[in-house]
Amino acid sequence: MKLRYLLSITTLLAAAFSAQASASCEVSLEANDMMKYSTDLISVPASCEEVSITLKHTGNLPAASMGHNIVITDTANVKNVGTDGMTAGIDNSYIKPGDDRVYAFSEVVGGGEETTLTFSTAELKAGGDYSFFCSFPGHWAIMKGKFEFK
Repeated sequence: MKLRYLLSITTLLAAAFSAQASASCEVSLEANDMMKYSTDLISVPASCEEVSITLKHTGNLPAASMGHNIVITDTANVKNVGTDGMTAGIDNSYIKPGDDRVYAFSEVVGGGEETTLTFSTAELKAGGDYSFFCSFPGHWAIMKGKFEFK
């Protein structure tokens, strides 16, 4: 009887852990009119073959004046990708078309809007030095964080 009980508990714990692990490939993030993300760290397990990040703009200002998005790149490239993207325009989410330094990026959203970025992690290496940031002109300098893939 005790063995059956122990096996049942072990099975339940394993199922709960499995659901938790798969859920960690999905992340929620908020951004506001004060040019601030709700966190400066996004961490996903290297076992995730695909990651989904939902960005919700909790502010009130429109995308044209205070839009936000999320861009994933190597930390060393944040400044250059952000600067190069300024002339790309909002229709390109302020990302230079064909920029191979960018692993993934979302559309720019305004206050009250949200978007979900889903991307393959095939190009990422566990333990790599990655960052996320907003590419709206000028935002990249303060609106950024660490993207951990480990």
